[in-house]
Amino acid sequence: MEFKAWFQCINPECESQYELTEIIYRCKKCGELLEVRHDMDLLKQRSSEKWKTLFESRYRRNEWPYGSAVWGKRELVCPNVENENIVSTYEGGTNLFWAERLGQQLGLDDLWVKQCGMAHTGSFKDLGMTVLVSMVKQMIASGKNIKAVACASTGDTSAALAAYCALAGIPAIVFLPKDKVSLAQLIQPITHGVLTLSLDTDFDGCMKLVQEVCQKNDIYLANSMNSLRIEGQKTISFEIVQQFNWKVPDFVIVPGGNLGNVSAIGKGFQMFYDLGLIDKLPRLVCAQAQQADPLYRSYIKGFKTFESVQAKKTLASAIQIGDPVSYKKAIRALQAFDGIVETATESELANAAGKANKTGLLCCPHTGVALAVLEKLINNGVIKKKDRVVVISTANGLKFTDFLFKYHTNQIEGVASEHAFSPIELSANYEQIRKTILEKIEV
Repeated sequence: MEFKAWFQCINPECESQYELTEIIYRCKKCGELLEVRHDMDLLKQRSSEKWKTLFESRYRRNEWPYGSAVWGKRELVCPNVENENIVSTYEGGTNLFWAERLGQQLGLDDLWVKQCGMAHTGSFKDLGMTVLVSMVKQMIASGKNIKAVACASTGDTSAALAAYCALAGIPAIVFLPKDKVSLAQLIQPITHGVLTLSLDTDFDGCMKLVQEVCQKNDIYLANSMNSLRIEGQKTISFEIVQQFNWKVPDFVIVPGGNLGNVSAIGKGFQMFYDLGLIDKLPRLVCAQAQQADPLYRSYIKGFKTFESVQAKKTLASAIQIGDPVSYKKAIRALQAFDGIVETATESELANAAGKANKTGLLCCPHTGVALAVLEKLINNGVIKKKDRVVVISTANGLKFTDFLFKYHTNQIEGVASEHAFSPIELSANYEQIRKTILEKIEV
């Protein structure tokens, strides 16, 4: 079958359509964001059981490009790219970690952490970037004039764009807020030889500038307002369902900053539901840092209004965003999924990560936000003991060793580290070592 997809305006009173090869990010008629739509009638011509069989036959195998957990679902993601133009690092298929010990401490029997940070560049951003950069390669091959691809970033998007463009041989530019990303995140685009601009502003300032630069200079925009990214990120939902043997969890908790991932995960579950691969939808929870919580403020007012805020400095730097581009898509997803928005303070997110890491996880601060919100929802009775809960861990904890070091050395201002653990310095003396070990393990 000749599957197809296109851009469509999210405004229900407009719904203008555009080709995926068109360089466009907002509707020409009404100015709203776009989303990728698929020919669902054509997709439904294949039965749900045949889809499952096909996806199982491809999952983590070696036939190009289907071993990628994104491109293994290419008919549902981006059928418009030819195989020779796909740019892939074998992304997806990340671990669904059974957090049994942490769950027991929190009073849950069935807690899981989807470790999206176990990826080529260490975050879930790879899932969307493989789709976007592949489409750019397709457009360049068909004669489109694209000088480079650019993004504003809080650290993870820039790393993914840099790696995929380096792999494809396509010039890339990243706009970073100066001194607001970790060293590990800063070094990633630099080591790939990508033009890296460190700007004296915050993410929202970088976002405004990159849009202007792209609009006026034949440079393609790679931020999540470009809905090609969302198509890759929605495969998080596909993976979770497949890893649970085609069953659906009760709750999925997602850290929220620019809010593309919340809408992406909702879109993935909805698509599987519409195709008959699942028979229910989970409840979606968006977890925001209290220092950057515009969606939460809208939620407590019933989503009747939405106002951007000036984001304050937060340990969860990747979601330190006060003017999220995808808020309308996120609100739509949350309303469709009986969604919840909750926040976490700096102390709550840091200690939630500290507690989880003592049970074998290695959490970034953004995962700490989601875990802190999880604990709140358990304590207020929204999440019950028998509920199956998946927390989306967005990035590898090793990208945030500065946060972890400061936490365990009690150097985070305003945070009392409840789970701090430090090395003990001793002389190389057997008796002293033996005495110390016995004292500690008998406590």
